[in-house]
Amino acid sequence: MSGKKGHNEKSCSALELIDFKNALEQFQDLVEKLVTQKTKESSGLYTKDDDEIDYNKFYATTRTLFGPAVKDQNVQTFFRKIMSNLERPEWLEIFGCFAEESDGTSSPSKESVVFLVSEKQQITHSVVKRKDVIKGIVKVPLLHLTLTASQKGVLTVFSKQMKVLATIEVEDTAWITGCDFLPNLKYVVAVTESTVILWDYKSKEIKSNGFVIKPMKNCLLCVCTVTMADNLAKDTFLMGDDKGYVYLLTITSDDFIMKQSKTEKESQFKLMDSESFDIPKRKLHDDWVGKIKYFPALKRFGSCSTDRINSFVLDDIKRLEDHLPVKEFSVPKGVNAFTYCRKAKVIVTGGNDRILRLWNPVVNFSPTGKLLGHKHSIVEIVTNEKDQQVISLSCAKVFRVWDIQTLSPLQVFYENHGTPEEINAFPMVFDNDHGMLFTGSEVIDIYPLANVIQDSKELPQTHEKSLNVLLYNRAFHQILSICTESILKVWDLETGSQIYQLEDAHGLNTEVTCAAIEINGIYLATGACDGTVKIWEFESGQEVKALPLAQHNNDEHRMQKIVYLKADEGQHAVIVLQQRGKIKIIQGDSAQTDLYVTWVLPEIVPFPRRNPVVYLSLKPSSLKTQDFFPEIRLLCNTSSMRNDTETFLSSVDIKCFDVVEEEGCRLIATGSANGEINLWDFESASVKCLRKTTEENEGSGVNAIVFLVHSVSSRRKGSSLFPTPSVMSDTGAIPEHKESSLDQPEENVESDEIKTEIKTEETAGCENTQNPNMNVQLLKAKAGQAPLLASAHESSCIRLWSIQGNLMRELLPFSEHPAGPLTSLCTDIFTKILLAGSKEGYIIRWNIAAFLEDSRNRKNYIKEELCWRAHASEVVDFFIEEEKNVVVTASIDGSVRLWHAMTGYYFGYFGQARKFDLSDTSRLILPLDVSEFSAIIKESKRMEKKKVIYPLILDRDKWKSLTRSPSDLEKAGHEEEAQTFKFFKALAPEKRQPMETFEFVCKEAGAVFGFLPIYELENPVEVSMPKSLQRIKAEKSSHKGREKDPGSIEDLSHNK
Repeated sequence: MSGKKGHNEKSCSALELIDFKNALEQFQDLVEKLVTQKTKESSGLYTKDDDEIDYNKFYATTRTLFGPAVKDQNVQTFFRKIMSNLERPEWLEIFGCFAEESDGTSSPSKESVVFLVSEKQQITHSVVKRKDVIKGIVKVPLLHLTLTASQKGVLTVFSKQMKVLATIEVEDTAWITGCDFLPNLKYVVAVTESTVILWDYKSKEIKSNGFVIKPMKNCLLCVCTVTMADNLAKDTFLMGDDKGYVYLLTITSDDFIMKQSKTEKESQFKLMDSESFDIPKRKLHDDWVGKIKYFPALKRFGSCSTDRINSFVLDDIKRLEDHLPVKEFSVPKGVNAFTYCRKAKVIVTGGNDRILRLWNPVVNFSPTGKLLGHKHSIVEIVTNEKDQQVISLSCAKVFRVWDIQTLSPLQVFYENHGTPEEINAFPMVFDNDHGMLFTGSEVIDIYPLANVIQDSKELPQTHEKSLNVLLYNRAFHQILSICTESILKVWDLETGSQIYQLEDAHGLNTEVTCAAIEINGIYLATGACDGTVKIWEFESGQEVKALPLAQHNNDEHRMQKIVYLKADEGQHAVIVLQQRGKIKIIQGDSAQTDLYVTWVLPEIVPFPRRNPVVYLSLKPSSLKTQDFFPEIRLLCNTSSMRNDTETFLSSVDIKCFDVVEEEGCRLIATGSANGEINLWDFESASVKCLRKTTEENEGSGVNAIVFLVHSVSSRRKGSSLFPTPSVMSDTGAIPEHKESSLDQPEENVESDEIKTEIKTEETAGCENTQNPNMNVQLLKAKAGQAPLLASAHESSCIRLWSIQGNLMRELLPFSEHPAGPLTSLCTDIFTKILLAGSKEGYIIRWNIAAFLEDSRNRKNYIKEELCWRAHASEVVDFFIEEEKNVVVTASIDGSVRLWHAMTGYYFGYFGQARKFDLSDTSRLILPLDVSEFSAIIKESKRMEKKKVIYPLILDRDKWKSLTRSPSDLEKAGHEEEAQTFKFFKALAPEKRQPMETFEFVCKEAGAVFGFLPIYELENPVEVSMPKSLQRIKAEKSSHKGREKDPGSIEDLSHNK
């Protein structure tokens, strides 16, 4: 049985194969007949008969041959391809087995790259007649108008909200082929096959509300306005016809009166004879003029044709009169559409060869680029100026969006309504002001740009690995980024282009962990995980000096942070922080080939628990070897104090530090993982431990620290020279060494760290009174001019400290989502803005200008202005550039991103193909991995007093005075009217002080209630009780007392 069944299946399949071959042969014959028919029609040799094949006949025959195996969409696409290019497509295409353009359509999840196709709007107003199509759409930006013209003569003007302002049906047998708007005369101009129509859309008259210029010798196919603002009483426009001629016509307001012709019968428009106008014309093409446009930025007009020699012409309108040679662009199979991108400064053309070509307007012999992807003839091209994108449309109604800078496709979508005969009537225009694409067929379709434009289909990536360093060279306006793979990249800030890169800067598989740029931007210092330090020329990337590798290399030598102190041709000095909390000064000069250690900060300091301040003895003679900080000698052994309950040892797990030097202040601040902040003051020769006493160690770690100096001229972090300070010394207690630390090896320098002399606050109090620099600091602190210290903590807060050790303010970010632990801090060069980055990728901005003016004044508040999410992961470092008003952020995700400093708008990332456009801040853009908008914190204004106006009441005293004597109305017999008049005249506000309430002016800054009245409660008045009631109350109370005490009642009766 099974064998018989298999034989029957083979027989059926053989019969089906024979039937399919017969159907395929008949289909191929049908295609041959259709191609022959369209070829004869184009040459003018075809005569209509009963065997004519139109779309309906082609569709019915195909359905009969193949049945439901073919889809309607594939039949339409197949027919359009034959009609537009007269090609013989492969028969497989009728079944959809080909690389059709719709195959590249973006999925719904990716369509938000450019246009939200799913949110397309349709204007179905009757702007067209039955079996009519829109031939032209024009946007008028200054008036916010939209014009449409249908083929059968319906002109419509829409408002900004796409409401119909005016419409008219032209009573002309000829079809309208194009339209535009005359901005000076405020008329709509439309061209037909033989006339020019000028319609006054604001006129309320039904008849004679415009003019018609005729007769025109050739068939007009297109029209465009020449933008000229030199004369408000005239307009100039260009026209193209079917013989390759381009016309130039100027209309003035006087022409409407002087050149009006008289007609015998009343018509829809007033007649104007074309012979009365001076209309220059010139033959520029050997075929139809398909489109004509004027580009104000170039002061040139462009016209195109399917002519393969004179395919596109771009020149001045004067060439239409002087007949000098014009600039011609030749394209195989001609040009159907063109556009100009002002930002990119390129002309884009497209035609029957399905290729978009990019041209330099000056060079006409070769295109600068090509865009391939369309499978059918290109019929329309428009430009999105802000994003430098080109939107092209093929005759198959397939839209493609391209990036001009990268020459890459961004999105593909198609229009699925309409019939194939509407191929040549599908106008398109892009509204750059509102970010919308308008297309027309029998309806108007509006495609909005995505509210959030994803910058790329892939995550932004500057480096392949996590970032360690982000620095800004203010002198060169360049950015340095370093990743964990030790790849150094230098970028241009304004354009985002890469300048150069270095690999394995400290050797193979050696991670570069930190870097610093000196204040003049000439030299760069880098530190690595093996403890080496190198100096480079920033501009060339050449190595200058290096600190040799330590003999005992381990994790303790890992460089965590580096700060440049001094740099010139002969000398370099940097201060570095190593893994286990060691802070050193490393120097180099012209006499030495390598860098060497010249100064070490004590690693551990014992602090009294009651008052954690330790006064130090400094050795000023050590400044002869280095010009920055005097040597600190601790003489007692700190190991013996580890079990002392009266003292505690400072943490060695230092995570960050900062340096500041200005007049009267020479400070180093360190932050530890347990929340301790040690402030080394070399003017007062003391070290303080700053810490919030009520806080536990867990979650209080300091991740970043920065000095806030309210002075534009202050030198911090990048200072080139430190003046020699006046320091407190105790030469008697500390004998001078013959050998300086400069002559000792690094091991000897470190061995001196445990030698110390500790002076508590009590024992050093007398010496402090004699220190003039401490008095300077006290005076500056009283005046509110002393530097402050800002620390960022694991607990998501920022604390502001005075250099005396007082906690001034504590800031917590205000945001919808938790910002997480804060990881980095930075300020602008004027120290008016404080920014913080978090572990969750957020950037928070505070305005601290008023606070730094006088930090002791409680009225000078700190205002949070902005919060946005820059990354989906931890922010490593960032900075603000004041001149261009941008913020650059770096994250462990490997990307360096550029943001607008005031709004948090996203410009792009370093490493992207296209250049930055810092001028456009109007559109909200987000990277692919961020979905949260920036939150601009609006200022909550103080409460304003508001007077409550009470309703009018009858003033009886005034009423009595009015009713004493009769009025004139009463004397005249109008008593009722007189009483009404007196009543309203006696109304007056209540005679009491109006109650005051308070109302919040801004209800968006977190106010729960926008309007809260304040009631004043007076002291209650004790109401006196009448004497009779007092006597009754006394009797009742005495009666209750006798019931409670029977003995007292007996005594009372006995007395009676």
